[in-house]
Parts: sequence; C-alpha cells; structure tokens
Amino acid sequence: MARAPQHPDSEVLISWFADQGRDLPWRLRGTPAWHILISEVMLQQTPVARVLPIWLDWTRRWPTPSAMAAASPAEVLRAWGKLGYPRRALRLHECARVLAEQHGDEVPADVDTLLGLPGVGAYTARAIACFAYGQRVPVVDINVRRVIARTVHGQGDPGPASTTRDLADVAAALPVGQRRAAQYSAALMELGALVCTARKPGCDRCPLPECAWRAAGFPTYDGPKRPTQRFEGTDRQARGRLLDVLRDAPGPVDRTLLDLAWTVDPGQRDRALDSLLVDGLIEQTDTGLFALPGELSPG
Repeated sequence: MARAPQHPDSEVLISWFADQGRDLPWRLRGTPAWHILISEVMLQQTPVARVLPIWLDWTRRWPTPSAMAAASPAEVLRAWGKLGYPRRALRLHECARVLAEQHGDEVPADVDTLLGLPGVGAYTARAIACFAYGQRVPVVDINVRRVIARTVHGQGDPGPASTTRDLADVAAALPVGQRRAAQYSAALMELGALVCTARKPGCDRCPLPECAWRAAGFPTYDGPKRPTQRFEGTDRQARGRLLDVLRDAPGPVDRTLLDLAWTVDPGQRDRALDSLLVDGLIEQTDTGLFALPGELSPG
C-alpha cells in the first residue's frame, strides 16, 4: 500500500518561522490590509530588498486608498521607480480608486470580492485574505510550490504551475485553526525564500525532519520545465528605458529624447513605444510630445 504524502510539520515550521523569519514591516501585527495589498503587488517578481524602501515611501505618502486615488497616475508611476512591470503601479492606482469609491476606503476580506479588484489575481487575493485577515486559505507562490514539490512529492523542482493542483496541495497541508493556518502559510513561503531555495538549497539548515526529496537522495528533476525569462535586450528593457526618460523629465518630451534612450534596434524601440501607449503608461499630444499619463498640457 502506497504511503500517504507527508506534509511539512506545522508545529516545527511555525516554530522555526517565529525564530528565523525576517522582520519585515508588512508582517507587523496591525498593519492595514491596504499596506499589505501594496506589498503583495510590489513583491511579484521583485526582491524584498528592492521593494522595502519603495513600500515605506508609498505607505507614508498614501496611507489609505483614497489618498492614492487623489494622486495622479504620473505621481504613482514616478513613485514606482524601477521596480519593474510598471503596469502594476497603474493597476494599484485604479484599485485605490475602486476601494475608495465602492468599498468605503477598506480592502475587502472575501477572496471572491478581492478577485474583482483591478490588479488583484488569484495569488494576491488569497495572500490578502490570509496575511491581512488571518483566513485559512491556501496561498501559493513559487517558493511554496518548491517546498511542497520537494518535501511532499520528492521532486527537486515544481515544474509548470497548475492552479488546481497547487491549491489542493497547499490546502491539504494547512492546519485546522485559522490563525495557525495563516502562520503556516507565511512559514512555508519563508522557508522557500531563505532555505529551500531554487539554487543551492540549505538542507543542512532545514527545520523539517522529513523531506521526500532528501529521503530519495535528491534526484534530478526531469519533468517539464518552467519557462524562463531573460531581460537584456528585450522589449521589456526597451520599455523601461523609455519610461526612465519620462520619469526624469519635468514635463512632456520630444520624440528625439526617446529615440536616444534606445538605439539598439529602432524597430524594437517603436514597438516598445507603441505598447506603452496602448497600456496607458505614456500619452501623446497632438503636437507629438510624450509624457506620463495625466501630465499633458492642453494643445
């Protein structure tokens, strides 16, 4: 008879997290749900070290959704700096407006309601419900998927994501109590970020007594690979260079300045500029000047 999967021990993992977890400001008791929402959006594909100073600035500048809603899109984009994927900033601005106008300046606690907010996807909705409101819901990011893949399934890599399978895997591991489940979710994520890393995992520092991957002798993963993303020379890098020009400018700029920002491939530069216009990250005047949204002068 096959042995049932052994999920990471909740008591051991929560105890380890209490002792070894990073002291991050959005984890402090009493942190407003709005501030946690901001952190979760910023942390998507962006390291904590880069997020921390921007998050501190944003939460001081815009402590409530209505405060951010009153700012211009250009202000928000400038404050976003170089965190990457700037559409996240515009979506947060739109989310702030919806929260201010439709939810009494409060972030909802219900996952389904959260999913209806601009820029809030499956992961972010559950992360807010869990970390802001202490709900017992599975929260799945790449770190959690890696820990589950190794400790439960004996695989060195989680492979391509599967929302249904991944949520079921984590839901099966959650402790019964809501508060413990929320602590466990945070601990799983932290273990993957600090110890059970993609490269050079610190198995000698792992607090878990049982790990299927370790027990099997650390077999090499031979399943389907997750797609990898490069940055150098991509349209995304070109978009970032063009946005840098507008963030640093006091007002609308001539096309010549944008052309100088990306000389590698003029066709790629034109494509990047067109996509920024379509995404609403840049606006253009009738006279051909370019600016961040909301900064154009009449005419």
